Amino acid sequence: MTIRSWIASVVVVLIGWISLQLGVMYFTDVAPGAMALFPNEGFISRLPANVGVVDIGDFWITVESDERALGEKLYAAGALIVLPAGLLGCFPLP
Repeated sequence: MTIRSWIASVVVVLIGWISLQLGVMYFTDVAPGAMALFPNEGFISRLPANVGVVDIGDFWITVESDERALGEKLYAAGALIVLPAGLLGCFPLP
């Protein structure tokens, strides 16, 4: 394999992994938490009442909740990308 094909393979694997994580967060309720990337202004004020903020960074917010359809609610609150947290193979909850 050439370097170009290795790079293409890595890119395809990363896109597949991120797509799988996005699907898990949007279509299932198995993740106990989520990482919202690039939330807009006022994101925290639009979160449902039973969603707790676990940690905050410059471009992300980690939340935890037992609420159903958490991913959809985070998108509605203004998150650009929502990834699961707290599952094996996902971002750990702090």
